[in-house]
Amino acid sequence: MGYRFRLHSGNLPGTPDIVLPGRQKVIFVNGCFWHGHRCTRGALPKPRVEYWQSKINKNRARDVRVQDMLRDLGWGVLTVWQFEIHDELVLRRRLERFLGRRVASQVRLPPKRKAARVAVS
Repeated sequence: MGYRFRLHSGNLPGTPDIVLPGRQKVIFVNGCFWHGHRCTRGALPKPRVEYWQSKINKNRARDVRVQDMLRDLGWGVLTVWQFEIHDELVLRRRLERFLGRRVASQVRLPPKRKAARVAVS
């Protein structure tokens, strides 16, 4: 897609997975289980339900707190769930809505190569 980004920037709250400094946007790629998404992948294991419920609730509270801190600092925040990365077209559209489409003047094309001349005998 051609965006400039950094991975796991430790100088921002929550160490976002993807940071786009030029657009002041961050993206978190969350696993459904660890971040408590309400889908089948986010279902808690049967053994030690209380332990896991407490842990996941703390993770969710931390996620909200970190996102609020980033927004207060002027950053745009997007969360992508693990199941969303498998449909490339839907993911691309979602990222373009969040990041904005790149205009042609922002896209750097590789330099054109001169065509090689072939001698025909």
